[in-house]
Amino acid sequence: MTAVPRRRMVPAYLATGGRTRPGTAGFERLTVLHTTGAEPPQALQELEGEHRRLWELLRPGALTVVEAAAHLRLPVSATVFLAADLVELGCLRARAPIPRAQQTDRSIVERLLVGLRTLR
Repeated sequence: MTAVPRRRMVPAYLATGGRTRPGTAGFERLTVLHTTGAEPPQALQELEGEHRRLWELLRPGALTVVEAAAHLRLPVSATVFLAADLVELGCLRARAPIPRAQQTDRSIVERLLVGLRTLR
């Protein structure tokens, strides 16, 4: 017999508190989140369980918003709201995703290869 996944008792959209925009702008799906300290801040005690779950998930290290949403089994949009709340309170820090590397000019690589071969 296979285990049936437990269904959430509270709908995920309630984590946003009825808001349509997070307080902190600039969050993307690949924004990296990490905690600001080892001990939970006092402000965290006043927040809902979802906020605490997110903070505890990030305590050992850093995750992107998408990864945190998957672990919490919440929509990414709801996780953005939770993360924005915690960033505003100073419980989390958010870092922009690392930009994609630009392609290297092939002629530079070829000249480097020729230079390395002449060193023999």
